[in-house]
Amino acid sequence: MALKHQKHLFDLPEHVTYLNIASQSPAFNSIHQAGLEGLMQKRKPYLITGSDYFEPVKTLKSLFANLIKASDYNRIALIPSASYGIATVTNNIVLKPTDEILIIDQQFPSNYYSWKKLADKYQAKIRVIKAPNQSNDIGKQWNLDIINAINSNTAVVTMGHIHWSNGTLFDLKSIQQKIKQHNSLFIIDGSQSIGALPFSVKELQPDALICAGYKWLFGPYGCGYAYFGKAFDNGNPIEENWINRLDSHDFSELTNYKQQYRPLANRYCAGESAAFLNVKMQIAALQQILDWTPEAIQEYCKNISLEAVQQLKALGFTIENNEYRSHHLFGIKLPKNLDINTVKNALAKQNIYVSYRGNYIRLSCHVYNTAKDFKTLISTFSTLINHN
Repeated sequence: MALKHQKHLFDLPEHVTYLNIASQSPAFNSIHQAGLEGLMQKRKPYLITGSDYFEPVKTLKSLFANLIKASDYNRIALIPSASYGIATVTNNIVLKPTDEILIIDQQFPSNYYSWKKLADKYQAKIRVIKAPNQSNDIGKQWNLDIINAINSNTAVVTMGHIHWSNGTLFDLKSIQQKIKQHNSLFIIDGSQSIGALPFSVKELQPDALICAGYKWLFGPYGCGYAYFGKAFDNGNPIEENWINRLDSHDFSELTNYKQQYRPLANRYCAGESAAFLNVKMQIAALQQILDWTPEAIQEYCKNISLEAVQQLKALGFTIENNEYRSHHLFGIKLPKNLDINTVKNALAKQNIYVSYRGNYIRLSCHVYNTAKDFKTLISTFSTLINHN
């Protein structure tokens, strides 16, 4: 059965058109309630037990593992940000001067700075695969360019499932097959896709998947997730905290310091990642996403936006063809006769919330949106064009 809109679960005013979840997600009712429960727990700390530091975290990791089709929740680490996860990855990679780190043109800064620092440390090379200079089928050619760029010098390929600013869809399966031929590391930034686009660790076999939690995963700002594969089983975390050490659940033995970490990705969890309020909200969020399913969310976003995409193209906007982009997030380029500042002012007056990223206006929708939201957007653009 097709997913129907879920506006009743959110507290978004009727006069607001929110097409900007790619920047910050709104909370739905069960997340709000979970946050209140977390606040109540803080008000009565004498009721907090040792298991409260571990059991909810186990539940949360299991939910995320389920979402990405990972078989072991111990391969999931809780992190405060995507940049923390990327820094953890680069902290465990040694390069040669002849090595190349392959990145995508105009990646989000959190998936660039650590790689640049790593390359500089070892005098290695950052190789940027630029977007093709064409108006349509950019994704098709871009994917070919990425695959062709992977060679015997490629030590790492680091990229998103989609491009964060325009929704270009990357063929991770084909890219992974080429990576495997050269024994390169495959690091995926899932911040703009996990939760809204189907993803399988079993199928794509990344060495690490890093994901901010406050966008498509509806978590509070300051939370995130990381999956670490076998390449990082014995790595070094970027911080040392008590909870990541073996037998840390036994509070009476904490000062009998242990050299061993808890197994697999547990060593990479950030300090205080068991934060009660955050974890409760994250659990509620992931439970709901798993109930909706990423497949149904993607299909819903496609259904409510397809007609609007056709209308935008008719008005002169440039949008990637459907098969080479995501439907929950996509970028539109303005017609040449429209001034970006005029557009910003017009959308603000109509309480239409979008993002402006590089050369694109980025539209991002979810199950609280309907086709009516896009009609409001089209109406505003049509007025601007007619008055130009």
